[in-house]
Amino acid sequence: MAKMLTHAEAALLSAPEIRRAIRAGRYDRHTAGLAAGKLQCNLAILPARYADDFLEFCDRNPRPCPVVGVSRPGATGIPELAEDLDIRRDVPRYRVFRDGALAEERTEIASLWQDDLVTVALGCSFTFENAFLAAGIPVRHIEMDRTVPMYRTTLALDPAGPFHGTMVVTMRPIPEGRVEEARRISAAFPHAHGAPLAQGDPAALGIADLDAPDWGEPVEIRAGEVPLYWACGVTPQNVLRDAGLPLCITHAPGHMLIADVAEDVQPSPANYKIQHGDT
Repeated sequence: MAKMLTHAEAALLSAPEIRRAIRAGRYDRHTAGLAAGKLQCNLAILPARYADDFLEFCDRNPRPCPVVGVSRPGATGIPELAEDLDIRRDVPRYRVFRDGALAEERTEIASLWQDDLVTVALGCSFTFENAFLAAGIPVRHIEMDRTVPMYRTTLALDPAGPFHGTMVVTMRPIPEGRVEEARRISAAFPHAHGAPLAQGDPAALGIADLDAPDWGEPVEIRAGEVPLYWACGVTPQNVLRDAGLPLCITHAPGHMLIADVAEDVQPSPANYKIQHGDT
């Protein structure tokens, strides 16, 4: 059996090297802090007949669902994101939903692949975390080697077709004196959820307890720190589940696709519309 890499060992690898390690079954943990400077992506994989409505939903809700790439039906790669990419094997963990229920979590989906599946890649807040680290702003879940805490909220989304629901957010505690700097840095990455939606009291978002996230793991909030909340790419997982599709596949929360493109690339909406076959 291949030796599994630790997170610290994976952090020394390039984006293509990390994907190869994942493909070989040598890494299956969270991707926060990996491949500094490279775009990380959430995934929504669904039958082509639902793709137009889902892309419309993303257009209407760009903060939680910023599209950065779309495959052709049945294609296992997205050339705009990486040349050497096999979407069936290059994500540390996948979640498989059937008829609106989580059926299983697995480390590859090759055996489930169908010729009508379309992959939608969405920007991820892990992207701006590299900019935080470069500026000396602490990122607590990376310090603690944990998956970022994620919470359901009561913030309603703009529906499209069968897709509807409420937003999921991530939370990061930021020193009070650096809140505006964190806001400014993350705002420069609209394709990675942009600036925070809110700060302070979680009850304003319908969150009952920051120590009990719906996904990920809780992190310490220290004296003098303010919790900031960003739109989260787990949002479409809930939306896809609630739509009750016969089959859809996502990344497991915190386990992203790592692309080869720079994290400051601003993807054009026209790119994925053309890729999807529109004119």
